Amino acid sequence: MKAKYIIGGAIIVLFMVWGTSAFLKTTIQYVSIEQAAKASSTVQVMGKIDFDKVNYNTEQSRLEFAIYDAEAEQKAGAVSMNVVYYGVVPGNFDQATSVVLKGKSAGDHFVAEQMLVKCPSKYQGDDGKEYQDIKKHNEAVKEAGV
Repeated sequence: MKAKYIIGGAIIVLFMVWGTSAFLKTTIQYVSIEQAAKASSTVQVMGKIDFDKVNYNTEQSRLEFAIYDAEAEQKAGAVSMNVVYYGVVPGNFDQATSVVLKGKSAGDHFVAEQMLVKCPSKYQGDDGKEYQDIKKHNEAVKEAGV
């Protein structure tokens, strides 16, 4: 009877170890631009796009651009990193406020396997800080006769 409990316990422990290792392999860490530039494993990094350094090669479907620290007010003096992304450029890339990249470092650039483009919300004001006022919206709808 004890042998059944020992075997059953061993099987449970093995499945727990296997489940934990599978979970840890699929978890991808958010890192800073400095850490992403040195990463040998897959990481996620967020940054603002430097539109002065965007170049798309249509023959190779290769998008090259640079990102800089998302917390920086200006790109001058901010930590930056060159990025290479293979694939179709997202339709709203030129309107993006920032991007989240998943990939790893390859020498002097970061190779992004996946890219998530973050655009300004249609519910924010022109400066991106104020949210739409529902009273102003209702007044505008009344004036337009909608």
